[in-house]
Amino acid sequence: MLQTDARHEKIPRRRWAIALLLGVGVLVNYFDRVNLSVSRNALEASFGISAVMFGWLSGAYNWTYMLLQLPSGLLLDRFGVRRVGVISTMIWSVASFATAISTGVGGLFGTRLLLGIGEAPTFPANAKAIGYWFPNKERSLATAMFDSAAKFSSAIGIPLLGLLLFYFGWRWTFAATGFISLLYFALFYGYYRNPSEDKLLKASERDFIARGGAQPEDRARAAKGAPLAYLLGKRKVWGLCLGFASYNYTFYLLLTWLPSYLSAALNVDLLHSALYTSVPWSFATIADLVVGGWLVDTLIKRGWNPARVRQIVLIVGTTFGLGILGTAHAHSVASALFWISISISGLSAASPVGWSIPSLIAPRESVGTLGGILNLCNQLAGIAAPVVTGYVRQATHSFSGAFIAAAGFLLVGIAGYLFLLGRIEPIPEPA
Repeated sequence: MLQTDARHEKIPRRRWAIALLLGVGVLVNYFDRVNLSVSRNALEASFGISAVMFGWLSGAYNWTYMLLQLPSGLLLDRFGVRRVGVISTMIWSVASFATAISTGVGGLFGTRLLLGIGEAPTFPANAKAIGYWFPNKERSLATAMFDSAAKFSSAIGIPLLGLLLFYFGWRWTFAATGFISLLYFALFYGYYRNPSEDKLLKASERDFIARGGAQPEDRARAAKGAPLAYLLGKRKVWGLCLGFASYNYTFYLLLTWLPSYLSAALNVDLLHSALYTSVPWSFATIADLVVGGWLVDTLIKRGWNPARVRQIVLIVGTTFGLGILGTAHAHSVASALFWISISISGLSAASPVGWSIPSLIAPRESVGTLGGILNLCNQLAGIAAPVVTGYVRQATHSFSGAFIAAAGFLLVGIAGYLFLLGRIEPIPEPA
């Protein structure tokens, strides 16, 4: 035991640099996504966009993002994380610059559709990369490093983009994310490799990763992986997808409408709305990293049952998401931020566990495909959330119904985790 601990202390940490790189990519992704919600009032003034139209525009990104999830997963399993990632990063950079020069609503829709194409492979690619680079006992924290970036981007991105909008106008918010995307493209192109291709990866770390249960790289198996129909026939896949889609519905409701909710329902001005929005996302970032990442891995390293730990965090965290119901009856900024923080923090604690599951249960060289299935279902929910909220807001002049609908979906998701996903264990290899 002492010998094992000593060897562990000497293990290099290049894998954590890879996790940080993936986290930076997600951070840039979500800057691209939240800049639309920050710019809502400015776009309304420029192009006369109504609440319903804004809901459809917010969801436009998700249409192409959703439609390309299964193809992205298959391409990732066939051609690898680096090749697909380089192309997708260039596409999303172009989309951000194109938005900055849009002259009408049609142009905005076109650029959001292009952004969805570029960013579609991101999460399935990250899940696949983490499966290659990390042993099982470190996978939750590694996953949390990129998943928490989705929340941290809102915590810092919304106020920063809000200030940029306030002083320079909405076009500069999109131009800024375009420049940041180009910088990430250069970083990813120069740095990312799979473990078998990385010349800077030391033999001791490579051995540590392999012995810890990392997904093996199998070039022959990558030519086909597990058939799509085989994965779709597994109840575990449907339980995971149903539960995670309920999380994504609430996530996208808040991602796209939170600044507008604070402004319209609680009479908060534009600048303070952007600043207040950072509060729940900051708590969500901490919960993602500390509970969904560090705590899960720590308990597993101390001998707790890995499947049980992950299952408890997944279900309890999603249950905390029901705090969104409190927002439906909030009449002050403090009360609204409290309940939103409870909800999104619980969901964020569960999120890295959910994203670690594809690499834990998928057959060999099928993590990308399973991740694509998962994110396809996520994006169906992501499309529905801003559109449904827009209709509810316009019909009732209130956001309460939208928050109640999100809570109802979360109850369905919890049932999916309990009765369909069940124990987190590998799906048998196809015959």
